[in-house]
Amino acid sequence: MNWTLYAALSAVFAGLTAVLAKIGVSQVPSNLATLVRTVVVVLFATGIVTASGQFRHLGLISGRGWLALILSGVATGLSWLFYFAALKHGPISGVAPIDKLSFVITMVLGFFVLKETVRPLTLAGAALIVAGVLLTLPAVQQRLERFLF
Repeated sequence: MNWTLYAALSAVFAGLTAVLAKIGVSQVPSNLATLVRTVVVVLFATGIVTASGQFRHLGLISGRGWLALILSGVATGLSWLFYFAALKHGPISGVAPIDKLSFVITMVLGFFVLKETVRPLTLAGAALIVAGVLLTLPAVQQRLERFLF
């Protein structure tokens, strides 16, 4: 499989994750729901790494790699905590689009931190994502409806 198929599958499961998370967080505190999700992810990843024999590669991770992975884990944890809190208190139709701004943030960080090239059409796509997110926000919709209709 190539990376685009992996990315497409990631998007499908992320969409499914959002709907299931909204259902799961409905009657419990959002932090508890995040803990349950995290434990499942840890068990699932441990099973995959064990079954594929990848634990033997732990020694290959450099100090810089460990730091980056640990900070990535902290960032993931914070993202999940805030995401579940948002789902607990807001509509999935509002939370999910705002969450997708992560693409734009990632692209900007990739440009400045990793020195990745950003093509003009990628910038246009990012602008469309921002516009799309704005159009999903009720406050923006209300203003546009007053202006347009």
